[in-house]
Amino acid sequence: MPADTLFQQTGFMSSRHLARGRDSRVDSCYVLTTVVRQRRRVFEDPDHAACLLEALQFVERAGMSHSFAWVIMPDHLHWLVQLRSGTLARLMGTVKSRSSRHLGQQFGVDTPLWQPSYFDHAVRHEEALRRHALYILGNPIRVGLTSQLDEYPFAWCRWSMR
Repeated sequence: MPADTLFQQTGFMSSRHLARGRDSRVDSCYVLTTVVRQRRRVFEDPDHAACLLEALQFVERAGMSHSFAWVIMPDHLHWLVQLRSGTLARLMGTVKSRSSRHLGQQFGVDTPLWQPSYFDHAVRHEEALRRHALYILGNPIRVGLTSQLDEYPFAWCRWSMR
C-alpha cells in the first residue's frame, strides 16, 4: 500500500516512513507539526495548552531551539523553529515527553499523549520564514476558531503580522 494511502486511511504514517529523507541540521529552520493520538482535543483546555507552551519554552531556554512562530491547536501543534543543537528527533522528543509527562501528572490526561513521529518541512530561504509564520498563524482562522490573526490565545509569532 502506498504511504499516502496509508496516511489517508490511518491518519498517520509510521516513524520509518516519516523519517525517510529527514535531515536535521543545526541552524536550519523547519516547520514542524505533531498530532495528539486519536486527534483528541486535549489543548482546548487553556491549562493543558499552557503545559505544551512550557515545553516549547523549556527547549528554547535549553538552547535546543529558537522559535519564530507556533500555534497550539486543539489536537495538534504547528511550530516554525530554528534547530540550535541536537537533532529534530531529540527536539520533538523532548517537547512531547515533557508536555505529556506534565499533562499526565498535573491533570490526569491519558498518556501516551502524542502520535508517533511528526511532520517536518525544511525552510530553505530566509524570506520564506514570514510566509510560513503567516500560514501557521492562519490555522485557527481556517478551522473557524477565530476570525483574526491576533484573536487566538494559543498562537505566537516573533514578528507582527499586521
